[in-house]
Amino acid sequence: MNSGSGIQELMAAETRASQIVAEARIARGDRMKQAKVDADELIKTYRMEQQDAFDKKAAADGGSGGNASAKLQAETQQDIQAMQAMFHKNAQKAVDVLLSKCCEVSLGVPTARVRSTQKLYGK
Repeated sequence: MNSGSGIQELMAAETRASQIVAEARIARGDRMKQAKVDADELIKTYRMEQQDAFDKKAAADGGSGGNASAKLQAETQQDIQAMQAMFHKNAQKAVDVLLSKCCEVSLGVPTARVRSTQKLYGK
C-alpha cells in the first residue's frame, strides 16, 4: 500500500502545483491591469500639466489666438501683394522672352540630318 499512497501524494502535489500556477497567473493578470490603470492616471495627469503649461505660455506670448491669426493674415496679404507686384513688373519681360524663342526659326538643315538622309537614299 505504500506505493499506492505515494502515487496519491504525487497526484495531490501535482494538483496543488497546478492550482498555485493558476493562482499566480491570475495574480499576474490583476497586477498588469492595476499597472495599466496607474499608468493611465499618470498619463492623464501629465497631459493636463502640459496642457496647462501650454495654455499659460500661449496666453503670455500672444494673448488670444485671434490676435495671432490676424497678424498671420496681415503678413499673408502683404506677401500676396508683393508677389502680384513682381508678376505685373515681370510679365511683359516673360512674354517677350517667349515670343523671341517662338519666332526664332533656323532655316539651316543640321548636318546630322543631311548625313542620315544621304545614308538612307544612298547619295
